[in-house]
Amino acid sequence: MSAETKNTPPLLGLIWPREIPLLALVAFGFYETSPDFRGSPWPVLWFGGAVLAGVTLLAGRCADEWRKLPNKLFFFALAAVWVAVFTLLGNSTFGYLDSNSIFAWAFDTYTSPIGDGQYGLFMPFAILGLFWWKRQELVAQPLQLWWPGILLVAAGLLAHLLGYVVQQPRLSLIGFFIGLYGLTGLAWGRHWLRASWFPIFLLAFCIPPGGTDWLTLRMRLMVSWIVEHIAHLGLAPDLVRDGTQLLDSEHTFGYEVAAACSGIRSLTALLALTTIYGFINFKSPWKRAVMIGSAFPLAILGNVARLCFTIMVAEVGGQSAGKAVETNAGFITFAVAIGCVYLLGRWLEKTGLKEPQP
Repeated sequence: MSAETKNTPPLLGLIWPREIPLLALVAFGFYETSPDFRGSPWPVLWFGGAVLAGVTLLAGRCADEWRKLPNKLFFFALAAVWVAVFTLLGNSTFGYLDSNSIFAWAFDTYTSPIGDGQYGLFMPFAILGLFWWKRQELVAQPLQLWWPGILLVAAGLLAHLLGYVVQQPRLSLIGFFIGLYGLTGLAWGRHWLRASWFPIFLLAFCIPPGGTDWLTLRMRLMVSWIVEHIAHLGLAPDLVRDGTQLLDSEHTFGYEVAAACSGIRSLTALLALTTIYGFINFKSPWKRAVMIGSAFPLAILGNVARLCFTIMVAEVGGQSAGKAVETNAGFITFAVAIGCVYLLGRWLEKTGLKEPQP
């Protein structure tokens, strides 16, 4: 712990003064993700700086563990080369984005107003938070150079080469993550690989979804079918369903179960949340599986609650009121789902043998 940390109290009990510029850089990086800045090369650079600021914050918050970590220069030098490769020769598709960088491609996908990958912007910081949570366990491992880690790096490079040739940037991005994981094993050993598997696993949520229209459509149809039957119980007896559209009996106004509201976006965000919650709070594989699997029904439940509330407001206050709620009440989906995640977690804590503290 530095002299500044010992002698200077944190602001509001949370933030050290030296961390304020780093937090400001993180905030500015997220500000640059606004659609107003799309098409400019600067937002991805600023966001990359925000991720580096997050890494610096993590090192500062883990000062004692950071000093114990060997081979830091070795790892970060190799990681810088690895990042440079994927910056200069990472993307071979130029139909929508004229950039060689796989990170520019991923960032453009994350920030697309019609895409479903916005949650990918938050995952690097969630992963850094989990590394902070596991910091003592990680440095307690026997840390040393482990040359078989180069096999993971080679596998990542092979995946990237295949993705580059067949113009599948998602495969290249997977290759980047596999190679980065391999570099940590190369620098700190197989015990580190095993202990850090869970935070690294969350990098899967940084891969923009693709080819999920079939799942999105089925989720939308299920939500609309459930809402139709609930409405017929008295909420709106004259409601008619036409595919994913819900209409009054005269078809004068209606609401569509839009893909952005009830599809892969809410499911993936909830899946990331339940995965983190399950791994942090439980050791039993079956409890983790229950928590992770709950994302699917909870995504449906949250959207059903949102749409039922919208229809109720429309029945009471008219179509304009219903439309206003439909536009601004997306938070209901996650409020209901998060509440259910908490209740399910509390129930699992009381079920079976008591969980050891992580």
